[in-house]
Amino acid sequence: MSATGIVAVSHSLRLAEAAQELAAQMVPGQAVPIALAAGAGTDPDGTPILGTDATRVAEAIDGLAGACDGVLVLMDLGSAVMSAEFALELRSSDVPVRLASAPFVEGLLAAAVTAAQGASLDQVAAEANGALIAKSAQLEDEPQAPAGSGGPELDKSVLDESALDESVPGSAVSHPGAAESGRPGAGNEGAVRTVRVRNPAGMHARPAAMIAQAAAGAELRLRRLPDGDAVPASSMMRLLAFGARLGDEVELAGDPDAVERVAVLFDDGFGEMEGTPLRPGAPRDRSGAEPTQGARPTTPMGAAPEPGRTLRGLGVSPGRAIAPVAQLGAAISAPDAAEPLPIVARDAEAERIPPAAAAVAAALRESASRADGEAAQILAATALLAADPDLAAGAAARVRTEGVSAARAVWDEAARQAQVLHGLGGRMAERAVDVHSVRDRIVAQLTGQEVPGIPDRADPFVLVARDLAPAETATLGRSTCVGLVTEEGGPTSHTAILARALGIPAVVGAAGATGIAAGTVVLVDGEAGIVRLDPPPEERSARAEEAPAFDGSGVLSDGTPIPLLANVGGAADAVAAAAAQAEGIGLFRTEFCFLDRAEEPPVAEQTAAYRGVLAPFAGRKVVVRTLDAGSDKPLPFATAAGEENPALGVRGLRVAREHPALLAHQLAAIAAAGAAESASLEVMAPMVATVDEARDFAAACRAAGIARAGIMIETPAAALLAAELFAVVDFVSLGTNDLTQYTMAADRLSAPLGALNDPWQPAVLRLIGTVGEAGRAAGKPVGVCGEAGADPALAPVLVGLGVTSLSMTARSLARVAARLRTVTAEDCRRAAAAALGATTAAEARAAVAAALG
Repeated sequence: MSATGIVAVSHSLRLAEAAQELAAQMVPGQAVPIALAAGAGTDPDGTPILGTDATRVAEAIDGLAGACDGVLVLMDLGSAVMSAEFALELRSSDVPVRLASAPFVEGLLAAAVTAAQGASLDQVAAEANGALIAKSAQLEDEPQAPAGSGGPELDKSVLDESALDESVPGSAVSHPGAAESGRPGAGNEGAVRTVRVRNPAGMHARPAAMIAQAAAGAELRLRRLPDGDAVPASSMMRLLAFGARLGDEVELAGDPDAVERVAVLFDDGFGEMEGTPLRPGAPRDRSGAEPTQGARPTTPMGAAPEPGRTLRGLGVSPGRAIAPVAQLGAAISAPDAAEPLPIVARDAEAERIPPAAAAVAAALRESASRADGEAAQILAATALLAADPDLAAGAAARVRTEGVSAARAVWDEAARQAQVLHGLGGRMAERAVDVHSVRDRIVAQLTGQEVPGIPDRADPFVLVARDLAPAETATLGRSTCVGLVTEEGGPTSHTAILARALGIPAVVGAAGATGIAAGTVVLVDGEAGIVRLDPPPEERSARAEEAPAFDGSGVLSDGTPIPLLANVGGAADAVAAAAAQAEGIGLFRTEFCFLDRAEEPPVAEQTAAYRGVLAPFAGRKVVVRTLDAGSDKPLPFATAAGEENPALGVRGLRVAREHPALLAHQLAAIAAAGAAESASLEVMAPMVATVDEARDFAAACRAAGIARAGIMIETPAAALLAAELFAVVDFVSLGTNDLTQYTMAADRLSAPLGALNDPWQPAVLRLIGTVGEAGRAAGKPVGVCGEAGADPALAPVLVGLGVTSLSMTARSLARVAARLRTVTAEDCRRAAAAALGATTAAEARAAVAAALG
C-alpha cells in the first residue's frame, strides 16, 4: 500500500495533465497515485471548459482511499479551494485528507517525490507547502539563507524539519551557523565522501529527485563545501534550494550504502553529461559557462580572484583610489533556538527587549545628530525603525509564548517584518535591508557582541562588501574609507547615491569582490567600473585622484554656459551646496518635511522648513519639486497601504487627485517661502504622464502666485509627449533614475537588474534626445536632476542631446565642471550622435570615448 496519494484540483485539465506528466518524470519507474479533478467538462464542440467541481474532487479522494493511508489535495486557485473544501463534506470515505496551500506545479512535484519514498501524509504535505523555497533561493528572495544552507528559514507552521528527518536538528537544516554536531563529518557515524557536481545544469529538479530516491529513506545528508550547512537527502525541496552548481564540491555523509548510491549519481553527472566533463580544478563561473568577455564579470561570488585580476562592475561614483581592502565587520549570526525557557523566566527575558531596542535607537539618533544631509536622514530613519514598538512588542510576545531567548525572538520577529516588506514588492522591498540592520544591532546589544559595520581604522582602506545597509553606508563619511566595491547594487541604489554624495569612488555589481583577501591592495576606478587587484608599481605609487576645484561657473571650452546646480533634501544640504559654489538648486526634494509624520504638517511649518533651504540661495535659481509621496515613500495621511505595485501606483502628482488640498497647501507654503527669501523660484511636479496633468499643475501654480511651473520627465509617456508638454509648462527636468527604470522595466533597487538601470542604455538616451529636441524647438530649458547628471563621462552627451543644465550632489560639481571645460558644443553634439547610434550601453560608452578622443 502506498502511504500517500495526491489529488490535483485545477481549473484546466490540460494544466493538470501537464503537471502530472512532469511529476511522473521526477519518479521514473515508481507509481505514485495521483488523481486529477480538473476542468468542468467540455462544451458541445468539444472545447474544454475551465472550472472545478466539488463532486469530482470527492470522487477522486474516494478513488484513492482504498489504496492509500492518506490523501493530499493540491489546488491551483480561487474556486478550486472552495471546491476542495466542499468535497470534504461530499466524500464517502474516511481516509485522512490534507488540503495544501502549496503552489500547484511546484507542490505537485515535491509531493510526488516525497510520496514515492513512502513518506507519511504529514511529511508529504510539509514538503509540498515549502516547495517555493528553491525558487526563492534561486531568485534571491528574502528571507534568504546563504547558498548551500538548504534555503531560507521557514516558520515551523510551514515546515517541520523534524518531520522530514528526525535525526537532523532543525537549526542545522534551516539556519546559517548551525551547530557543528548537525553537520556531516562532525562526529556523526557512517560514511563520508566528497563528490563534485559534473552535470552542466547543476542541482535542478531531476537530480534532486534522483538523490531523494537513491537515499530511499536512509540517513544521508549533503553539504556544499567549504562551509554550507547540512540538508537531508529525503527533502527534494531542500535539495533544490541547496544551490550546488557545476564544479562545486559536495560532502555526502550518512548510511554507507546510500552514500555510495548517491556518489555514483554525481560521478555519472546524473545522466546529463554531454561533451567534455569538467576537469577537477578547472575554473568556471557559477553559471557553468566558460569565462567570456563583456561588461559584466564572470568571477564566482565569494571565490578568491587571482592576483592581478581585473574585476568589472558598474562605476557609480567617479574618481580613482588605491588602498588595501577591508571587509565589513563580522555579521551577526542567528541566535540558537535553545530549549524553551521555563514559564517563570519568560517575563524577565521579554522585558530585556524594549531597553535594548531603545539603546539602539538612541545610538542611531546620536549618530544622525553628528551627520548631515542624506547620511543624517538615513540614520534618523533607521533609528525610527529601531524604536518601532511593533518590533519590540512582537519579539516580547514570542518570548512569552514560545519560550525563546530575547535575541532569538528579535531575530524571528524581524524576519517576519522583512518578509512582509518584501512581499509588498517594488521599492518597499528595499526596506527589508533596513530591518535586518536594526535586527543585528538589537541582537548585538542583547548578546554583548560588536555591531557589524564599517571598520574603525586609522589608515585609508577600500571597503568591500556584498552590499551595505543604509545605516552602514551613512557612517562611511566618518571613516577613512577611500573607495567602495560591492558585489550587488545598481547605479541608483542607496549605496551608490551616498558614495557620490561623499565623493568616494565606487564600483557596484562587481561579482567576486567579496572573495578578495583583506589587505590586498586594489585600484578602484569609479568611472570605468574597474577594480584591479595588486596593481603594478607605477599605479600603486600613484595617489588617489583629487577632485579639481570648482569656481562656481559651469561652462564649455567655447564659452557656452551650462549651469551646474545641486540636488538637496534639506537645509544642511543647501548650506553644503552653497559652500561648494553650486550655481543654484536644480532639485529640492520636499519630502523631508512630510516623512515619518502621522498627519500633514501645517502650512506655517512647511513655510519655515522651505525657507531654511532657500535662504543660502537668495536671488539664485531654486527648483522645488512638490511632494513625491508613494512608492518607497508612503505617507499615512496621503497614500493607501498595501498597493500591489507601488512604483507604478499612486505616487507623485497622482496623490493630488485624491488629496487636492495637500498640493494646494504645499504650493502656498512654497510661494510664501520664496517671497520671504527672494529666491528665483521654479516649481515642478513629479510623476507626470499626460498633458492634462501638466496643464492642471501649471494652473495650480499660477493660482498660488508661482510664476514658473514645470514637470519632471520620469515616464516614457512624458518623454514622447515632450513637444506637447512644452506648450503648457515653462521648463522640464529629467529624472533619469525613474526614467531609466520605467523605460527598461527594471526596478532600480534590484541588484540583479543593475546593468539595465544604466542611463547609458540607448533607449534611455534616445528618449532624452526626444525631450532635448522638443526643448530646443520651444526655446525652453531642459534640466537633468537624476543621478546621470553627476556622471562626468555622460555630461557632454547630455549637453549634446539638448540638456541646458545639470543638477547633482554637491561633491560631484567639480568633476563634472572639469569635464565640460574640455569640450565644445560641437564636441557634445558629436558625442551625442555617437551614443544614439549604439545598440548597447557598453557600445555607447565606447563610441563616446572614441568620438571625444
